[in-house]
Amino acid sequence: MSTVPGFVAVVLVTLTTLAIGTWGLRFSRTTSDFFVASRTVRPGLNASAIGGEYLSAASFLGVAGLLLTFGAEMLWYPIGWTAGYLVLLVLVAAPLRRSGAYTLPDFAEARLESRRVRGMCSVLVVAIGWLYLLPQFEGAGLTLAAAINAPSWVGPVVVGAVVLVNVGSGGMRSITFVQAFQYWLKLSALLVPAAVLLVVWAGDDVRGPSATGGDWSVPLGGGGAQGLYTTYSLVLATFLGTMGLPHVVVRFYTNPDGRAARRTTLVVLALLGAFYVIPPVYAAIGRAYGADPGAADSLVLELPRLVVPGLLGEVLTGMVTAGAFAAFLSTSSGLAIAVSGVLTQDVTSRRLPRLGDLTAFRLATLVAVAVPLVAALVLPDFGVAQAVGLAFAVAASTFCPLLVLGIWWRGLTAAGAVAGLLAGGAGSVAAVAWTLADDTQDGWFDTVVGQPAAWSVPLAFAAMVLVSRRTTPPGHVRRFMVRLHTPETVELDRS
Repeated sequence: MSTVPGFVAVVLVTLTTLAIGTWGLRFSRTTSDFFVASRTVRPGLNASAIGGEYLSAASFLGVAGLLLTFGAEMLWYPIGWTAGYLVLLVLVAAPLRRSGAYTLPDFAEARLESRRVRGMCSVLVVAIGWLYLLPQFEGAGLTLAAAINAPSWVGPVVVGAVVLVNVGSGGMRSITFVQAFQYWLKLSALLVPAAVLLVVWAGDDVRGPSATGGDWSVPLGGGGAQGLYTTYSLVLATFLGTMGLPHVVVRFYTNPDGRAARRTTLVVLALLGAFYVIPPVYAAIGRAYGADPGAADSLVLELPRLVVPGLLGEVLTGMVTAGAFAAFLSTSSGLAIAVSGVLTQDVTSRRLPRLGDLTAFRLATLVAVAVPLVAALVLPDFGVAQAVGLAFAVAASTFCPLLVLGIWWRGLTAAGAVAGLLAGGAGSVAAVAWTLADDTQDGWFDTVVGQPAAWSVPLAFAAMVLVSRRTTPPGHVRRFMVRLHTPETVELDRS
């Protein structure tokens, strides 16, 4: 098995990423550039950048692997991840941009006038960011191991180093250009090999042992009550978790105004829809050619060699390797910038005020990348898509209720927010810890804990509403709500 195409692909993606990031340094001069690109990113560019960072290891490798192993029922994952932006468009995008915040903790403090709520949000942003970074580093190790036979620690270290350089040197302004480029690279790297494989498959008389199996399209609910519960919980986590992901939300702060934020979301829906059509093709071809379900996460990387032996297969493998590596770099960059922004405001700048804003940001970036990198090297492997799904469950159980109620219900109080964040956060985080620690899950308890969103999201909403009704909202809430819901054109007309 030749490793040359894979090695060349990784080197080219790495060098191109660093080159674009270095070019973006020309535009990064102020603190606002580092945090939110001075709020000047237009919808088309921002949508491409969101697509670049959102289509992570779970999207590029995990979806095809899940479909190969469990069948068409796993389409709920990409459907939910895409539909989450529809919920974000309707409920959150424009008001959140009008809030003027830099981060989710900024919004929480501005809306509720509470340092306690801000502190809890900061902890959650870091926790979700690190939980989401773990599978990116694991996926990078898997990719380099499959493509160039590299040790499993090489991929995480390379990705961590590139992210540190790009984010630490240029911040949000720099990685916006990088992520936009990487979306189109990922789309092309998945689409072109898929088209070639389809043509080859159509010309082959290949019908693998599982290609026509009748159980491949049975929905999750077909597994009885447990399967039905899992379906509903998964849908709830993916639909509502998107708005709570820190690296997604922070990109909407970079738009010039609320209208641009909505337009960005519409374009993102189209970009994600186009991308998610492709992974099922790899799963279907993999089943036809008898791909090993035991190596599901590497299906996209291994399939070209399996279907098209020889030079063409190696070239196609190089293309998907390039796309996979771009996925890890772009998502890791977005997560690093989100976590770094919170750590800068709430930790490094406060504890070390003499450093200056940019030095504090770079120190925070080092911490944001180093902690999950070390964890990824030490912890045993776990499913890429599963870890991302759990991150969605935590986000849906915490930031989703806070944002929806904070934007649309003036009765939300600081005490109510604390109660909801504790209830939803503690429940979902405990479920995540149990799931990652227990390899032999079976029975109702493990099913309910393995997909906590069905009970943790309603629990968080209920706690926020019940406690808020017994406490007093902040005095400025009416003015703040008017700010969130007044279109910029109205404000311009008044001036």
